[in-house]
Amino acid sequence: MARPIPEVDLAAIEDIIARRDRGASVAELEEALAGQVPRRTLQYRLRALVNLERLRLTGEGRATRYHVVEAEAKPAPHAADADRIIPLSSAAEKVRAYVDRPVAARRPVGYDRGFLDGYRPNETFYLTQAERDALRAVGRQQIEVAPAGTYAKQIFNRLLIDLAWNSSRLEGNTYSLLDTRRLIAFGEEAKGRAHREAQMILNHKDAIEFLVANADEIGFNRYTILNLHALLANNLLPDPEAVGRLRHIIVGIEGSVFHPLEVPAQIGECFDQLLATAAAIEDPYEQALFVMVQLPHLQPFDDVNKRVSRLAANIPLIKSNLAPLAFTDVPGDLYTKAMLGVYELNRVELLKDLFVWACTRSADRYAAVRQSIGEPDPFRLRYRELLRDTVGEVVRARMARKDAAAHIDKKAEEEAASADRERFTEIAQGELLGLHEGNFARYQIRLSEFTEWQAAWRVGA
Repeated sequence: MARPIPEVDLAAIEDIIARRDRGASVAELEEALAGQVPRRTLQYRLRALVNLERLRLTGEGRATRYHVVEAEAKPAPHAADADRIIPLSSAAEKVRAYVDRPVAARRPVGYDRGFLDGYRPNETFYLTQAERDALRAVGRQQIEVAPAGTYAKQIFNRLLIDLAWNSSRLEGNTYSLLDTRRLIAFGEEAKGRAHREAQMILNHKDAIEFLVANADEIGFNRYTILNLHALLANNLLPDPEAVGRLRHIIVGIEGSVFHPLEVPAQIGECFDQLLATAAAIEDPYEQALFVMVQLPHLQPFDDVNKRVSRLAANIPLIKSNLAPLAFTDVPGDLYTKAMLGVYELNRVELLKDLFVWACTRSADRYAAVRQSIGEPDPFRLRYRELLRDTVGEVVRARMARKDAAAHIDKKAEEEAASADRERFTEIAQGELLGLHEGNFARYQIRLSEFTEWQAAWRVGA
């Protein structure tokens, strides 16, 4: 089975090409990579980038050149085009028509506790049975019964970039998709952009990693949602103590006549009720939409509420091994209007139509991505953490070849199944031999650690 290509390896190639106005040939890429990637491997990665529509080709034969697909940096379609792109029901159209009115023409409203109280898990539904069935049909992946989070881990590199970029974009972040890849893969901030934008994207990265890595433990409980807020709000709030803490202050919503709940005790009570209700919902898509509706409506945090709701909506999808919701191509203006419909009218129709379309769009995208990168090796997936830890320990301890081989043998004997030890040893040794400056970060190794290990490795050769 084909191995998934780490995003950092793809981004390294893409970054080299993006810096050249005329694109790059295979020979030029080999030179730029200093011969660290064999030509056959480089060509395989280039084909993957072309299949993913991240690169395009010009010329033929030796004149072939690769170019970054500039269309990736385009903003999502404006809401003016939403009629053509996203089908809206007549009820959704009425919600949009109301929130399209000037603020002065809309009636001020406060938080309606009855909107939450009136929802009964598995009796009340925002999604119809037909909609839930259709979403399950497109979101269910053809994988064997597997632990929670297996599918998200298979497409993790792609999901990390997509969800971090799209969720940030819906908050007005101006980073392009390519800027986001460079920031996540290399820590390189885009020139001329505010540090706050980079922080927002990096916070998304941490939050997505938290959800996927802890798929067995996350849920609709205080531990998950408070920590999710802490990760997404890190270094972004005026009051550092408000990170991961329920709101104690009065807040308003720009461009809205909605006035959120103000009493801290009531906020805490409604928050716990919201989580208990969400946890009791059996259908994963209904859970996801419920959280996208009710959490921002409550505004339990000083800020970052919608970001928390978008990532929390992925919790039931990740746990059920359904296609994650990355909000790909969701128009920001239409999403804002959908949320205004929830705030000011307690109407979910516009957000529901957007949600159904976005889930289908994401499912189709990840089906294509999974086909392009190939099926992951189940052996590597099963021993993913042990391989990462073993290689990382060798590098951090600056082991030479003889010591590294002994360490790998010991780890295989202690932690791998007896039938798997020989193959585990072979793969771990191959990973060490294939380490270079473009791929060591996937083992959570620092640059200084990698450099020091390289010197010891060469001496011991």
